[in-house]
Amino acid sequence: MADTQASDKPSADTRVPSEAGSDRPRLDTTRLQKMAQAYWESAALMAAVELEVFTAIAHGHDTIALAAKAVGISARNAERLLTALTAMTLLTRDGERFANAPDVQRFLVKDGERYAGPWILFTKPRWTAYGELAQRLRSPTESRLGAYESFTVEDARRYHAATYSIGMGAARLFSRSVDMTGRKLLLDLGGGSGAYSIVATRTYPGLKAIVLDLPPVTVVANEYIAANGAADRVSTLPGDFTRTPFPQGVDVVVMASNLPQYEPDLIRLVVGKAFAALAPGGEMHLVGETLHDDRRGPLSAALWGLNEAVYGSTGQAHTESEVKGYLEGAGFRDVVIHPFVPGVLSRVAGRKPA
Repeated sequence: MADTQASDKPSADTRVPSEAGSDRPRLDTTRLQKMAQAYWESAALMAAVELEVFTAIAHGHDTIALAAKAVGISARNAERLLTALTAMTLLTRDGERFANAPDVQRFLVKDGERYAGPWILFTKPRWTAYGELAQRLRSPTESRLGAYESFTVEDARRYHAATYSIGMGAARLFSRSVDMTGRKLLLDLGGGSGAYSIVATRTYPGLKAIVLDLPPVTVVANEYIAANGAADRVSTLPGDFTRTPFPQGVDVVVMASNLPQYEPDLIRLVVGKAFAALAPGGEMHLVGETLHDDRRGPLSAALWGLNEAVYGSTGQAHTESEVKGYLEGAGFRDVVIHPFVPGVLSRVAGRKPA
């Protein structure tokens, strides 16, 4: 039997008389089926990135036959894939010719300046683990660092090959959003590739930065720092920021894109250490995936919180007010929640009293 939706399913807008005589929608499984099959779309997107379909189309291989030849698949399979990508609005179609959607053209053409293909493939290694999500949710075993307990240099290289391009974009946004004029020393907690530090010290003359991250990660961070000619401005401190003493006298602390990896007590601990390390008048910025205060969304933050169950960590999603409370509880003043990437990231900032 072919894999298909149930043929006897009523359409989503089928209406039946209610007891009061007015029409009401009849429920069906359309929404649920779409969620259950959402991984088909993920697979199509990831396959297109791996095959370099969008790059081929950008270079003029813009028909089924030309694309098939360029990426090394049969014309039949090219038709299947390009039809799906068009239905997903990743491609547009004019007769027999295809073109990339604007965001695809900018971010998924391999020789483009903003190529983010590795980021699209970032979560693919987790597919098997997500297939075991029910079992993993039942597991009583949790660890403080989850997947990072046994992180190696090669793990860090693979990880940051995926996150670097998107991290540089976030770093540019941060340096546009936060005026660090006159600041002298930035402490970048869990700074990964060093993107925030590289961009900040390039943008603000006189600013230096320290990236504090796990020892295998700082090996890789030093490679990115050197590649960006930033070794005279950015240094690394190998350690675990939940345990390693912070350098004193910094005047800016940033902790970005790792909020759901930690439970509330660990966030409070780190924020307290940051407050103690800051010079009077210094500032902290916690950039992360945050839930609305009613905990009904956004979906991105909720899913990053769920992701921690896959790796057995103690991390969870936090609300904006909870994060604001972590800073205020440590002694920060003028704590403000700023949208950073709407629907994805917030920036919660506070100042240490002078």
